[in-house]
Amino acid sequence: MTLTPMCLCLVTRTAADGEREVLLGRKKRGFGTGNIVGLGGHVEVGESPERAAVRELREESSLVAPESALRPAAKLVFRFPARPDHDQEVTVFVTDTATGTPRECDEIAPAWYPVRALPLGAMWDDAGHWMPDVLEGRYVDAEFVFADDCLTVATAQVRAEPVAG
Repeated sequence: MTLTPMCLCLVTRTAADGEREVLLGRKKRGFGTGNIVGLGGHVEVGESPERAAVRELREESSLVAPESALRPAAKLVFRFPARPDHDQEVTVFVTDTATGTPRECDEIAPAWYPVRALPLGAMWDDAGHWMPDVLEGRYVDAEFVFADDCLTVATAQVRAEPVAG
């Protein structure tokens, strides 16, 4: 089975108290309902991952970010042996350049979370394996295989490296 191309766009900002925050959202419907997730979704046929990330960010939060402001931050492969139709390859971007005020949509309720206190217990099981590294500026290349419950990471291969430049 082929991997479904997906994207995530992690928007960060410095809060009034000087703390770094990331915009995440509670999933209201669809795969992973109830989880706090990064904003993103499917890469459409003929669409680049960057363009998809900008589109998904706008659709899910009303925020606008230019493609040129996205930094490639991770390539994540998710395999679900019990549900191979859920297998996906996710391109993750980070940006601190987005305009607008986050607004809830029918799929996501966005909110800002402190980077130092990510809500990992309310997120997909894989998030703790890669998101802290990405938010600390490392590039992550990872593959996760989920257990038959499609919720628990059975195996994880994660490589994180400093971003050149």
